[in-house]
Amino acid sequence: MGTLVNYMTEKGVAVLTLNDPPVNAYSYEMLRELDGYILEARFDNDVHVLVLNGYGEKFFCAGANINMLREADSTFKYYFCLHANETLSRLEQTPKLVIAAMNGHAVGGGLEIALACDLRIARAGDFQVGLPEVALGVLPGTGGTQRLGRLLGKSQAIEMMVEGMKMNVTRAAEIGLVNKVWEAESADEFLRKVIDYAHQFCPPNGAAMAAGRIKRAVQSGMEMSLEQGLAFERELQAELFASMDAKEGLNAYVAKRKPQFRGR
Repeated sequence: MGTLVNYMTEKGVAVLTLNDPPVNAYSYEMLRELDGYILEARFDNDVHVLVLNGYGEKFFCAGANINMLREADSTFKYYFCLHANETLSRLEQTPKLVIAAMNGHAVGGGLEIALACDLRIARAGDFQVGLPEVALGVLPGTGGTQRLGRLLGKSQAIEMMVEGMKMNVTRAAEIGLVNKVWEAESADEFLRKVIDYAHQFCPPNGAAMAAGRIKRAVQSGMEMSLEQGLAFERELQAELFASMDAKEGLNAYVAKRKPQFRGR
């Protein structure tokens, strides 16, 4: 693997850092590394939560590398978008909680990456969030039109994209685009806070399997009819009822003690 994405694990949490300063713009090469690390985290039984962030103090990710897009031919651009979609779908469909630690500006494709995560936590500050692709004569083509519409509703999403609107993280939290905004002196301190938060979903305190299945039930179930979604929910629940964690959770409840989950 190259070094466009840094990967580390800490007590059940995998941290994936987009690393191409100053703006961490992504290329096909970066997304291939990201794809590989998503799979690594998926297959690692000791990883329960993924945290995605950007390198440095100012940018989570400024989206696709514009010079690369300007120079590439239309066939390459098509397959680039297809691969980007597949990578983000892999992130979205992995049955482990994924948290975007938005340590700086998240615009264009950078916000599209964050939208494919389950929770978005932004660092407080004068950081911009938005999908301004219309100013380049294109649309948000890495899932932005679909995920933003599903998150905010059609009308608000269309308004935001056709106006190429950028907003600060406080406003983004007000409209439900980000879940939390946290103060931090530095990007490192911010990441530390997000990792500490992620640990609460890991064993022994957190029921990681349940959190992962809740994520799957919502991410996939919302794309089905209610009847199909309820059937899918029942299947995921059956899987959980068969787990050691569910047995432990129920036993601990009856014994009035704190459960010790194992993620199994």
